Amino acid sequence: MKPYVKSNKNDRVDAEAICEAMGRPTMRFVVVKTAAQQDIQTTHRIREELVQQHTAKANQIRGLVGEYGLVVPVGIGQLRTALPRWLEDAENGLTDDFRFLLAGLAEDLRYLDDRIATVTERIALHAKTDPMAKCLMKLRGFGSITASALAGALGDAKAFKRGRDFAASLGLTPRQHSTGGRDRLLGISKRGDRYLRTLLVHGARVVLRYTEGKEDNLSHWVRQLAERKHVNVAVIALANKTARIAWSITCHDNAYDPDRAARAA
Repeated sequence: MKPYVKSNKNDRVDAEAICEAMGRPTMRFVVVKTAAQQDIQTTHRIREELVQQHTAKANQIRGLVGEYGLVVPVGIGQLRTALPRWLEDAENGLTDDFRFLLAGLAEDLRYLDDRIATVTERIALHAKTDPMAKCLMKLRGFGSITASALAGALGDAKAFKRGRDFAASLGLTPRQHSTGGRDRLLGISKRGDRYLRTLLVHGARVVLRYTEGKEDNLSHWVRQLAERKHVNVAVIALANKTARIAWSITCHDNAYDPDRAARAA
């Protein structure tokens, strides 16, 4: 309704804008989620926040320990291995006060590990029991997290007229800046749900990485595209196509077929 607010924001102007938006025949509305869909979306939002806290905590530990001249290779596994060694080594230059603080930080990191594992298990359980998520897990680049998140966000697939509309809602279609009859397409719009878009893009990147030796039409299509375009362009195109396929098999209750997927528009 924001484009229909004519002046300063107040209740009267907001109500008038709502009435104006409701009267537009081409207005798009968000489908109301069920309680179950809202629950799974909440689970994903909590996990996303926990992962961010986990990353921040690991970076904090690296930075603080680095002030004492101790450095660990990249990777959370390397940090987990190094923490007990740092605490037990009496000759690494760490003071008793800092060892006490570092032990607390290590405990915080373990707590976040456990919380993330618990929430991830609930997501995996949902992916195994939800019919839509089980169907989506057959797509390439989809695991339990992506399938569960997409099943919770997609809701009633018939709310979108076609697969491109769903891909556009995730920000995977080009922005357009055309005028005077001249079409000009820019990069992807990045509108909509950043979390879902990130999952689809990372899944597409994995699929592209392991297409060598596969002879199905979808693998041929993405390999040929990667040869003509930059690899990131091919990844986004595959993520876009995957979103459209997910909409199609959900809306029309179709089985996933990689050969048909390569021909999907």
